[in-house]
Amino acid sequence: MNYTLFKDTPIAEVGLGTWQLGSADWGAINEDEALSILNAYTQAGGNFIDTADVYGMGVSEAVIGRFLKTVKKDVFVATKLGRRGDPGNGWPQNFSYAAMRQHTEASLQHLGISQLFLQQLHCIPTEEMRKGDVFDNLRQLQKDGLIRYFGASVETTEEALICLEQEGLASLQIIYNLFRQHVADEIFAKAREKGVALIVRVPLASGLLSGKFSADTQFSSNDHRNFNANGEAFNAGETFSGIEFKQGLKFAGKIKSVMPDERMAQWAIRWILDHPEVTTVIPGASKISQVNSNVEASQLAPLSNEIHQQLRLLYDQDIKESIRGHY
Repeated sequence: MNYTLFKDTPIAEVGLGTWQLGSADWGAINEDEALSILNAYTQAGGNFIDTADVYGMGVSEAVIGRFLKTVKKDVFVATKLGRRGDPGNGWPQNFSYAAMRQHTEASLQHLGISQLFLQQLHCIPTEEMRKGDVFDNLRQLQKDGLIRYFGASVETTEEALICLEQEGLASLQIIYNLFRQHVADEIFAKAREKGVALIVRVPLASGLLSGKFSADTQFSSNDHRNFNANGEAFNAGETFSGIEFKQGLKFAGKIKSVMPDERMAQWAIRWILDHPEVTTVIPGASKISQVNSNVEASQLAPLSNEIHQQLRLLYDQDIKESIRGHY
């Protein structure tokens, strides 16, 4: 496993996303399976885990908390807040200092720790970011010692640029993958200039870039790849990176033909890691084999310039115009 610096802390360049461990939006994963996944990740050298307070409404955090009691090495946990309860007009009840402190303390209790390594805004409304009060609240949580660093998970380039103007922002979590390449043009240089870590989520486009799906693939009723396939429940851009499933299968086939060999998922992650501005990528995993595959991508040699150029041309000519949702 290779490591990069998050401020002064070496973290694994392949982290672990744990939305699936909430057993709410990716089908069910029992606790033993979840603990096995977490253990496999750290045994492979991983030390950076991303979660959120609404992943199973505390289930993901609590499972990670139980795991942390069993592991002796340093593991750095990032969580997120801001999407609890009825969205109403965009969760306005969540953005006062009192609410943000309460939700942070709940996450600390679930995780069984006294300070969060990283607290992030969780794709909150653009207007709340623009107002800036939420960042003042995060700074106060930092002064209070409840969090070490703060960052934001965003859905659009506009939101990313708003956040990058905030003093003290440590990280920006973005969707970036072979179905969302233009993001690098819009924010990577600015993030590097500001010294802000880039955390890449949805690196495999909800599995479409794994090369393992077909037109016959079925997802369970409680899997967002079923109930949000076309943006029925939340932003369409968060599922399959906004690409319609069958169209995505065709694009994935074209991408696969450009890659050096059949290890599609690993090369898709390697492609992201080839960009030096990226601090860590956080693929999820519902099986130990997926954990190991993701981690092994860190050891692959970088893709050639020729392959990078072919993948960008394919994106510009065929893929970009097919993205749905807000991004």
